[in-house]
Formats: sequence, C-alpha cells, structure tokens
Amino acid sequence: MSSRLSAGCFFINTFLTFAGKLSCIHLKKIPVNKKALLALCIAILIPVLSYLAVKFASKDAVIVPRQYLLDTVKTRIENGKQVTDSVWHVVKDIRLVNQLGDTVNLYDASGKIIVTDFFFTSCGSICPALTRNMAKLQQSFIKGGDVRNKIDTSVVQFVSFTIDPERDSVARLKTYADKYGVNHDNWWMLTGSKDSIYKFAFEELKVDKFSEEPIDPNFVHTSRFVLIDKDHYVRGYYNGLDSASLGQLARDIGVLMLEKEKGPKRKLPFDPVLMAIFFGVAVFVVVVVLTILFKKKQKAA
Repeated sequence: MSSRLSAGCFFINTFLTFAGKLSCIHLKKIPVNKKALLALCIAILIPVLSYLAVKFASKDAVIVPRQYLLDTVKTRIENGKQVTDSVWHVVKDIRLVNQLGDTVNLYDASGKIIVTDFFFTSCGSICPALTRNMAKLQQSFIKGGDVRNKIDTSVVQFVSFTIDPERDSVARLKTYADKYGVNHDNWWMLTGSKDSIYKFAFEELKVDKFSEEPIDPNFVHTSRFVLIDKDHYVRGYYNGLDSASLGQLARDIGVLMLEKEKGPKRKLPFDPVLMAIFFGVAVFVVVVVLTILFKKKQKAA
C-alpha cells in the first residue's frame, strides 16, 4: 500500500510541476492570468488543507485506553510481505454467586464495560474506601434528568470479588452491599471457590502486573480497579484510592462506551491512490485548459 501511495504522490507531483511550469510560461505573456491561477489554487487547497487539519486534530482529540496483556505475536505473509498480528489476552469467563444468591457468569454482562476490584467484608483497612469509591463511580451513571435518580445499568457492570469466600457468605455480602448503598442491578459482589477467584485474579486479570504495590499470591489484597472492555480485553489498571486515577478511569469508561464494535474493516468504495491520481490529472487538465483559453483570448485581442 505504501509503495502505491508513493507512486501516486510522485505522479501527482510530476503533473503539478509540469502544469505550473506551463502556466508560468504563458502567464509571463499574460499578467492578468495570475489572478485566475491564484483563484484556482485557493479553490483546490482550501478543501485539502481543511481535510488534513481536521484529520490530524481528531487523532489527538481522544486518547483511547490501550491494550495491556499481550499473549503472543503471530506472523503471516500477506501480498508477499510479512505482517505481524498482536494477540491480546481475552479474560475468560468465571461462574460465581452474587450477594442476592444468584449464580452468575462474568459473560452474563454481555455488551457492558466491566470494572472489577477485590475486597473482603471484615477488612478494616483499604476495603471500605475502595467500596465507597466504587459506589461513587456507580452513582455517576445516574440517568440525566431522572427525578428518581435511577442508575443506567446498561453501560457498566461493577464486579467485586471477595478474597475471603470462606467467611463471606451470600448473606454477609448482601449486608455489606446494603451498607454502602450498592445498586444490585449492575454491581455484583461475588463469592465461591477460593481457588477459582485467586486463579482468575492472577491468570486472567493479572493483578500483579504493572503494579507498584506488592501483591501476595496467597492473599489478593490490592487497591487496584481493573477495566475490561466489551470484548473482554483488559484496558486499564487504576488506584482505587486515588482521586486522579479514578477520574482517569471514569474518562476511559466514557471513551470505551463510544468505541466501535470489533469486526472486519469495511473497504472504501474507491481506491484512495487512484482517487489521488485522478485528482492530479483533473488539476492538470484544468490548468492546461485555462492556459489555452487565455492564450486564444490574447490572440483574438
């Protein structure tokens, strides 16, 4: 693609250079034609420059949360060239029981962005603050203008995994959730097999990676919130005790809400290289025609 684009640019450049020289030869004899050529250049450059300005400005307008967990890199041959594809880690499903006694799967939150953390109800250190901050984040999704302050549960699913499932029963989780005003519709507090929860934390969410704080593999006591997109890719780690980090999490959720669904890229209805060549030819033809017309007009005068 790059070689074709280079060829197209060279072709256009050659045409424009030749057209410019041809016009200058005649314009030396016909000074009045400079205004017409200037108007033509302005008419061509304005839309082109406007397009380029919008294109480059839009690239820097929004920073999309990056992928974090790279599984492998595959290579393949396409059109005679070696192409590398990054294969990102997809978080696997897990089946546990929530604070209402319902057995749920992570994948039940289909089409939602997921925010997770780890806690235990008897924690007297960071867990209460983590839960309060998660509750504030949940409240931030209250539907605008709803006098009942109803939370929009269709966008984000909050998931808190207990790291002490032997003591954190369903009833205990329910009491804890009610204490912090949890909306059960889109916030699960999950209990179940300790092995499953710890395996999920370290093998799927990889909470120990990119972490500034040490995390004990035998006790997942961490302040991290983990952001998972609709396709179950990890898109961010955040300090659940830091207001700036939580602000970034809220912004990243907003960006992921607008992110397009994954799928095959649609091809343009035209070849951009050929379109560029046709554009160059059109410019050349217009310049030549105007030059000939002005020349005939001069002879007639």
